[in-house]
Amino acid sequence: MITLDNIKDIELRIHHLYEYLDIEKKQIEILNEEEKSSDPSFWNDPKKAEIFLKELKSKKKWVDVYMELKSLHEDLQVLFDFYKSKEISEEELNLNYLQTVGLLEDIEFKNMLSSEGDDFSAVLQITSGAGGTESCDWASMLMRMYIMWAESHNYRIKELNYQSGDVAGIKTVTLEIEGEYAFGYLKGENGVHRLVRISPFDSNAKRHTSFASVYVYPLADDSIQVQVNQAALSWDTFRSSGAGGQNVNKVETGVRLRYKHKDEDSGVESEIIIENTESRSQLQNKEKALQLLKSRLFEMELEKRNAKRDEIEASKMKIEWGSQIRNYVMHPYRLVKDVRTGTETSDVDSVMNGNIDDFLKSYLMLMGQKENNV
Repeated sequence: MITLDNIKDIELRIHHLYEYLDIEKKQIEILNEEEKSSDPSFWNDPKKAEIFLKELKSKKKWVDVYMELKSLHEDLQVLFDFYKSKEISEEELNLNYLQTVGLLEDIEFKNMLSSEGDDFSAVLQITSGAGGTESCDWASMLMRMYIMWAESHNYRIKELNYQSGDVAGIKTVTLEIEGEYAFGYLKGENGVHRLVRISPFDSNAKRHTSFASVYVYPLADDSIQVQVNQAALSWDTFRSSGAGGQNVNKVETGVRLRYKHKDEDSGVESEIIIENTESRSQLQNKEKALQLLKSRLFEMELEKRNAKRDEIEASKMKIEWGSQIRNYVMHPYRLVKDVRTGTETSDVDSVMNGNIDDFLKSYLMLMGQKENNV
């Protein structure tokens, strides 16, 4: 049963959001910026104008959703009075309460996605581990899981690079998941995903363990300024091949970018390799590969900025390439369990069908708590 204390608790949380989101300041900025955007000279610099409008749109979204929440809460207060005077049913009150709390929790959660790059689209790369066909099949299962998750959230998916396995599955695939906050939601998926099951490829029906690595980074847009040293760039070309191993075309449209990167602080040199086979046009594939390079360099810069925080919170929770993050067990029992958060479910089929929000949110909430403690 809903009480007056429940209503007051929501009111307090809404007030905290008002202060934390700085709604009053955003409302003033929106008025000023809308006036600027109506100036005839606004589009003299189209790239700058697009960045400006993107930031304005983001402010409007926060203000609009806050005002919607405030309106729902006001309705809830009125309905609570109606309920006390027996003018409406408890069911009707509960419905409005759940709607209000649902929106409140959604705003609170999205507010956690406030790190630089969180609101960007994501590039997700899956690579099969050692184990041949087993691991290639596991990598393809993970690809399907992420695609189904993205589709359920109305994200757009592009296949940027695809290398099929020798027998089944994939050796590696790179997907672009386009839409707001795609990177923020998926950034905790970096690491090794482990599968235990009875192998469909083993005639003796033995249990096998397979591994696949997932690497997620933000897709840099025009608002991000990244310096690329052209002298450190080199290109290879190759024939693109599709999922069935058939040539997409007979010319070398696939591109492989190699970039020698030197860290300014440590002086350590490394090579970044990016392959792209998305288009039948070699020029378009080169342009996309350069965008992915800028995205990787941007992600490396974010990692450097977060290094101090990572040092402070290094209580075995730091997620790096190569660390095991989640187990998917299909035999002798059924369980998906996140190593970092302890979040688990026995509904393995649901997870493999893209229902991974509980895992994504529990990781983000855990990292949010750790940041608050730093």
